[in-house]
Amino acid sequence: MSDLTPAVGRIALYSHVFVGVHDFERALSFYTPLMALLGNPLRFCDRARPWAGWQSQPGPRPLFLIGAPHDRMAHAAGNGQMVAFLAASRALVDRAYALALAHGGTSEGAPGLRAEYHPHYYGAYFRDPDGNKLCVVCHEAEPGL
Repeated sequence: MSDLTPAVGRIALYSHVFVGVHDFERALSFYTPLMALLGNPLRFCDRARPWAGWQSQPGPRPLFLIGAPHDRMAHAAGNGQMVAFLAASRALVDRAYALALAHGGTSEGAPGLRAEYHPHYYGAYFRDPDGNKLCVVCHEAEPGL
C-alpha cells in the first residue's frame, strides 16, 4: 500500500476541529445551545484547561472543540478560516442562525440559498463572540421541490 492509498474502513475526513477562544465561559455559553440544537452532545468540559468538546452523531468522531490556544498566547480569529456545521433541514439553519445571534454572535450573511455553490445550498454565516467565522448549512432540496 502506498502513502496515497486510502485507509480501509475510514469513514470520516476529520478527527476533530479546534477553535480558539479568548473568554472560555462566554464561548461555552455560545456553543452549548448551538451544538444542542444541531444534535451534537457535549462529550467533555474541563474549565481548568480550559476546553470543551462536542461529539458528532453518530459518534465518536469527528469532534468539535473550543478552548484556549495550546501555546497560551492570545486567541486571534483567522481571516479566511471557517467551520461549517451540517444541518438536516433549512428550518434548522434558520433556527441555528437566530440562536447564534441571540447568544452574542454577529451576522456574516442571513440564511438563504447560495446557488453559486450548488442549487440546494442553504446556509447562514455568523461569527462567534471571539470573531471565529461559522456557517450552518443544509445541502438538501426543500421537501416537495
